[in-house]
Amino acid sequence: MVPHLVTALNGPINELEQRVLDAMSSIERWFRLEWMEHTPPFYSSVDVRNAGFKLAPIDTNLYPGGWQYLTHQMLPLAVQAAMAAIEKICPEAKNLLVIPENRSRDTDYLANLAQLRRIFQMAGLNVRLGSIDPEIKKTTRFELPSGEVVILEPVVRTRRRLGLKDFDPCTILVNNDLSAGAPGILEDIHEQYLLPPLHAGWSTRRKSKHFQLYEEVSKRFGKLIGVDPWLINPMFGKCGALDLSQSSAVDELSAHVDALLSKIRRKYKEYGIKEKPFVVVKADNSSQGMGIVSVRDAKDLPAQIVQASQHAAQTATKGKSKGGPAPLELLIQEGVLTQERVNNAVAEPVVYMMDRYVVGGFYRVHAERGVDQNLNAPGATFVPLAFSESMHLPQPGMKPGASVPNRFYMYGVVGRLAMLSASYELEATDPDAEVYK
Repeated sequence: MVPHLVTALNGPINELEQRVLDAMSSIERWFRLEWMEHTPPFYSSVDVRNAGFKLAPIDTNLYPGGWQYLTHQMLPLAVQAAMAAIEKICPEAKNLLVIPENRSRDTDYLANLAQLRRIFQMAGLNVRLGSIDPEIKKTTRFELPSGEVVILEPVVRTRRRLGLKDFDPCTILVNNDLSAGAPGILEDIHEQYLLPPLHAGWSTRRKSKHFQLYEEVSKRFGKLIGVDPWLINPMFGKCGALDLSQSSAVDELSAHVDALLSKIRRKYKEYGIKEKPFVVVKADNSSQGMGIVSVRDAKDLPAQIVQASQHAAQTATKGKSKGGPAPLELLIQEGVLTQERVNNAVAEPVVYMMDRYVVGGFYRVHAERGVDQNLNAPGATFVPLAFSESMHLPQPGMKPGASVPNRFYMYGVVGRLAMLSASYELEATDPDAEVYK
């Protein structure tokens, strides 16, 4: 099934599409040169929003789940990318240990683990799943609705290595976003390859840092193909260390929201866009547990933002005997509408990458959400995108907006721009980076 795209067949997005297609050879060369200087994340996924007048990433995940939603047709491409990624890091790799989330009893997530296991087995590795969940004290079998069996085993840590009782891996793949912090059992591992590195977890990452670097990348890319970088970049602001139980902190947040809304209005006026702009407010550090709230007017800053932030702060400090709620770091991001539909339900593409390659993706679809709302919520469904066929076969001669492969190619370009930004981000936050004076 190829989802029906209802993105406008006229307007700036088609001009952007034409510029991207015209510059395809320059774009691919540009990426190739970037990857000669920078190491891509081992794997990643990027949520993309297509507003009809701009196409921009809104979130980049360095520990992607959801691999089970990719098509069977993309599997050979994912296997090839896995081979390339492993070969660069550890050509002699034989055994791979996957560390899953602690919520591993969820059937959908277990299906994700089964797909990851399949990809790396086909890439020539012995793959086992080792849990750091304290509740997994012995080998535990889970049968999926498909009949496939997933086996989780408790990890065993020695002084220098991590493995299983009878399994010594040379490479450890973490599929756990470490939102609760890096567990001690994964620290000080120097004899094995740990992928991604611990500083890719949310205890270190900040969304504001990622989008700051993405803004720099988008400016360079915009100059390369001759477009306004705003067409691929969501503007943002950062509001750090706020105790939203204090009215002064709420006022400061309102000022940041109002300032960003003003910037967006100017851009909308420049492009003749009639939509009412909005921003989304979310935790800068994903581990703080705050939801995503849309705001269209700073004067009407909804009470749920304060309530959600206070709840997140109280959750983060639960169990502490001193002090009140911890201050929250917040990201205020330009809201990007989605004008895409699958079966008349609001949808957004999610692009999946391994090493520097786009290997697939899916539409996240939510029948009960609006074009300006977060679709990553209970009730979402998933429709695969066959990037393996369409991503690398754009049709340059087609009229802008008329070719599904061309639109998919654009998704892949924006996904790779976000992945490149994540590469810069990991370099900037690497605690073991060499410093030259």
